[in-house]
Amino acid sequence: MSAHTKSKSWDVVVIGAGPGGYVAAIRAAQLGLSVAIIEREHLGGICLNWGCIPTKALLRSSEVFHLMHRAAEFGLSADKIKYDLGAVVKRSRKVAGQLSGGIGHLLKKNKITVIMGQAALLAKGRISVKTDNGVDELLAKNIILATGARARELPGLEADGKQVWTYKHALDPPHMPKKLLVIGSGAIGIEFASFYNTLGSETTVVEVLDRVLPVEDEEISKIAKKQFEKQGMKIMQKAMVKKLDRAKGKITAHIEAGGKVEKHVFDTVISAVGIVGNVENLGLEELGVKLDRTHVVTDEFCRTGIAGLYAIGDIAGAPWLAHKASHEGMMVAELIAGKKPHPVKPQSIAGCTYCTPQVASVGYTEAKAKELGYEIKVGRFPFMGNGKAIALGEPEGLVKTIFDAKTGELLGAHMIGAEVTELIQGYVIGRQLETTEEDLINTVFPHPTLSEMMHESVLDAYGRVVHM
Repeated sequence: MSAHTKSKSWDVVVIGAGPGGYVAAIRAAQLGLSVAIIEREHLGGICLNWGCIPTKALLRSSEVFHLMHRAAEFGLSADKIKYDLGAVVKRSRKVAGQLSGGIGHLLKKNKITVIMGQAALLAKGRISVKTDNGVDELLAKNIILATGARARELPGLEADGKQVWTYKHALDPPHMPKKLLVIGSGAIGIEFASFYNTLGSETTVVEVLDRVLPVEDEEISKIAKKQFEKQGMKIMQKAMVKKLDRAKGKITAHIEAGGKVEKHVFDTVISAVGIVGNVENLGLEELGVKLDRTHVVTDEFCRTGIAGLYAIGDIAGAPWLAHKASHEGMMVAELIAGKKPHPVKPQSIAGCTYCTPQVASVGYTEAKAKELGYEIKVGRFPFMGNGKAIALGEPEGLVKTIFDAKTGELLGAHMIGAEVTELIQGYVIGRQLETTEEDLINTVFPHPTLSEMMHESVLDAYGRVVHM
């Protein structure tokens, strides 16, 4: 940690060192600005320490475990397959720790002052920081709020860390659930349901909306539900957990579905019902910063309406994704340095869910494109028609593309199946470059790869599909 003096002045002070904040700080430093970053807990924020990264490490373990059970299909044999939950979690924490340490190194390399403490805005351009050594005051020409978000807790369903968990408890579990209830089927809920179900927990997922993964295209949600059920999950849609009766060793959930309430007994519950922005105790209301349901209201350049005060990432609203936060951080740093960056368009940001099968998407769903009045062409290609997918033993899945029938613009792409989180970037780049169907049709995709399905899906939208 660099030393800092009382009333030291900076070009930029960033509050929060998650994937939005630390990237904003690094980019601002690269552009020659003096930068300090304040973090109350962990460098790397939730994403590196308790979110994106450690969950992927856990899911990799469950994926390998799942494949070990399929050994015979590949002409291999594996006997007495078992897992050690403690070792699985230890690996996940080690991965998170390694990356968090890496952030410290990057900040030091870029000569950014790191202050560990709790920040609050005293006035425009003035920040107080409560550290272990007392309270300091900093002056900043520009302030970037990147304080992130935390799990939403519903009344009566609050986590206790023993029987009822948030994502944090689920990442470092006190026990292996035998009968697990997951409340919420967004990315976080489904990833944990997938992990624990694969390791043998009898898993039930309750979703208040009419389908799992409700932000995804409806066709993808249907395929996902079918695959989850095939893996032994119980999926309850249009259902709501009204209350939890907690007793020693068991929890009775009162679940309302189809107009009637039924009781179901579990030993563990994971609550994944969304997030709320960390907007408290920052002095935002006193400064006149506009809030909307725990999020800071900003314009397309993340400006709050108070000169020199910006908000990026989860605190600035949906989509709540690390890569969106990082990109906003870079954009704001460039704006402060007098450059002319492009605003971040929510429709250009891909969403990835690392359950089995994986799900990835960018742009509009079919329903949304129609609702916006587009005349559309839709193409589909199944994994079953792809040589590489068959060779990998992954024949379940679909690539779906949606085009504007008038202009050939790629409006949306939606995928489910093996490794689609790595494939989606092809369509993300296509959209960024304002690619039309003609460009994609004339692109030569390598063989044999899963990416060929992306080509075939485009061909299908225009009645030219070959392998189906």
